[in-house]
Amino acid sequence: MKLKKKKRMKKNSLLIICTVIALSILPGCSTTKHLPEGEVLYKGVKKFNVENQDYGLNGTEAYEEVVGALSMPTNSWFPFGLWVYNRFERYEKGFGKWIFKKFAADPVLLSSVNPDTRVKVASNLLHDYGYFNGTVSYQVDTLKNPRKAKLNYFIDMGKPYLIDTLTYEGFSPKVDSLIHKWEYKKLIHSGDNFNVIRLNEERQRLIDLLRDHGYYYARNEFLTFLADTIMRPGYVCLKIIPKSNIPKEALRTYYLGNTSVHLTGYKGEEPVDSVTHQDFTIHYAGKKPGIRYNVLRKRFIYMKGETYSQTRQNYTQEALARLGAFKYSEFQYTPRSKDSDTLDIRVNTMFDLPYNSELELNVTTKSTKQTGPGAIFNLSRRNFRGMGATLNLELKGSYEWQTSSTVDGESSVMNSYEMGAALSLEFPRLVIPWVKDRVDPFRYPSQTNFKIYVEQVNRAKYFKMLSFGGNISYSFQPSRSMKHTVTPLHLSFDHLQHHTAAFDSISTANPMLFRSLNDQFIPSMTYTLTYDNTWKKKTTRVWWENSITSAGNITSLIYLACGKGLKDRDKKFIGTPFAQFLKVNSEIRPLFYLSDKQQIALRFTGGVIWAYGNRTIAPYSEQFYVGGANSIRAFTIRSIGPGRFHPAKNVSYSYIDETGDIKLEANAEYRFRILSNFLGGNLNGAVFMDAGNVWLMRKDEARPGAEFTFKRFFDSVALGTGIGIRYDLSFLILRLDWGIALHVPYDTGKSGYYNIPRFKDGSGLHFAIGYPF
Repeated sequence: MKLKKKKRMKKNSLLIICTVIALSILPGCSTTKHLPEGEVLYKGVKKFNVENQDYGLNGTEAYEEVVGALSMPTNSWFPFGLWVYNRFERYEKGFGKWIFKKFAADPVLLSSVNPDTRVKVASNLLHDYGYFNGTVSYQVDTLKNPRKAKLNYFIDMGKPYLIDTLTYEGFSPKVDSLIHKWEYKKLIHSGDNFNVIRLNEERQRLIDLLRDHGYYYARNEFLTFLADTIMRPGYVCLKIIPKSNIPKEALRTYYLGNTSVHLTGYKGEEPVDSVTHQDFTIHYAGKKPGIRYNVLRKRFIYMKGETYSQTRQNYTQEALARLGAFKYSEFQYTPRSKDSDTLDIRVNTMFDLPYNSELELNVTTKSTKQTGPGAIFNLSRRNFRGMGATLNLELKGSYEWQTSSTVDGESSVMNSYEMGAALSLEFPRLVIPWVKDRVDPFRYPSQTNFKIYVEQVNRAKYFKMLSFGGNISYSFQPSRSMKHTVTPLHLSFDHLQHHTAAFDSISTANPMLFRSLNDQFIPSMTYTLTYDNTWKKKTTRVWWENSITSAGNITSLIYLACGKGLKDRDKKFIGTPFAQFLKVNSEIRPLFYLSDKQQIALRFTGGVIWAYGNRTIAPYSEQFYVGGANSIRAFTIRSIGPGRFHPAKNVSYSYIDETGDIKLEANAEYRFRILSNFLGGNLNGAVFMDAGNVWLMRKDEARPGAEFTFKRFFDSVALGTGIGIRYDLSFLILRLDWGIALHVPYDTGKSGYYNIPRFKDGSGLHFAIGYPF
């Protein structure tokens, strides 16, 4: 009772304070009354007036930089803070001073915007992008209240200057030879727009090149540019030359000497002992290093006597970071003597905390009208047994109950739950027992994962299923854009522990569905190839992934060796029939980068699964479906297909039926900026269109029209459009999409391509994290 009374008093006090403030400021709601003498309130930019605008990529970048330099946020459109400022600014103490500190907002003054300085900065930006004749000016637009003003900016971009020639002069013969050997990688070419950013990138490329070939002390400030705009009007002739005062250390190449690694304990324990093998020494705290010698030594991808290379150092630091054992790794290079060309390396590292845990709580709402709480707990042990591997234990569980529907006349009776556990051991390298020679895992990330899991699924009034298994997978990258993932062994056992009379009635009406959920053993292997160049600064960026999965073939060959034919049915492993299928997936995502504020994103995805031999029905977990926040957003998950089939409205288990063996889907999305720097992030918008469906490979009498045919193919493709907003915090993207259906592949009783009976029946609202693709 006392607690409730305190809360009530607190609410009443807050109400009284708000009432006092309102009564104080409402009689004279002025935002300028108490501004400092001679000051004007800034109300934003009225208009950017642009002449000779360049709509190319270089021009768009320049224009956005200029607008960013000229723009400055104003006070909130609802000026409550300014009202408080003007009403309580005069108070120096007491209640009025407290209200001022708590609720007042400092006015954004025209003098603080400083348009003269902003215009100079914007003009310099135009020059940096090659618009040497470009000009920027402004005009103050006084409003009805003379103490308020907006700014008009006038931007004349002029004609951009282009690159005529780029030459490298004044270097030593050795450096000059090196530069010309790698000249094909230069970033500036004749005919390009002059751009200071590109010049700096080219200078950085040269310094990186020198540091990769032994010039340890090479620095950006040792190179400079000479530019001539007179020789050819409208063009710039460029020279890159070394400065005259470069230290002699920067003009010589260096070689690598001995390496010593100092391992500090995660509590700050300093090394007290060491172990040395040839040129490599480990200094450690405690009785032993805490990480195996070979594991640590193999992260260093250089040998004594090699030429210093910045790239090899970067790869070594990345390899150390991927071990997950250290908080940081700091490299120090020291010449052995004043005139020595040998660098000894000292690496300072500190062990990270050995354990890490995460708890994720969520509330899930599914398209099956089921909702409920869930939790995932993850416990990780870094540097497990000194191997530089991570041991992960994951425990998860969720409970769901059906809402807004009835089952056999009773509401909210389909209570379900899921729970599971998984144990995995991840190595940041390739672990292949029969291959002794090291496969280079250092230049780009590689990983080996060993995993076992068990899951229990209970669908009340229908069935209870136990699934368990494990897999071994390898992933490696021969280049930054190309990634291979191989899962040579994936074993999965699905056991239908219990099923009810209601489930039996479903299986009688739909035997294909029952067979896809029945007991089975799924031994499979998968290969995935991923191409990703989105890290490149290109106007067109592509992510493309292809995978192929084969199940049951090795097991079938074992049976063949034992005398059973390939066409024999009901072959079993440990008393359980095993599945045989071939599954192929492909997904490509082109991204057309118009500017930082505008992109066009596309996605095309397709897949097919063919079950044969021992089982002619693919496992339910391997079948395809469409719909939902990351698919066709006008529809919920598993609410479309297969083909032109649509279950009856009164079938509570209809979502189980809507999967298929073939999937085709296409998505297009135009993304644009709405507001920059909005509450610490960017507010973006999107307009999208989605299309697709799933189909069956074989005819199913229980699902008429579900099989794939070319007849009326386009009519069997669901189509939707919609709009969305995204709140981008850089580290987190919150997304809200409103999808609007335009066409469904089944008969709705309404003629024409737009066959949605009622507008409200053809829309879906999705809240999600991250982009859909």
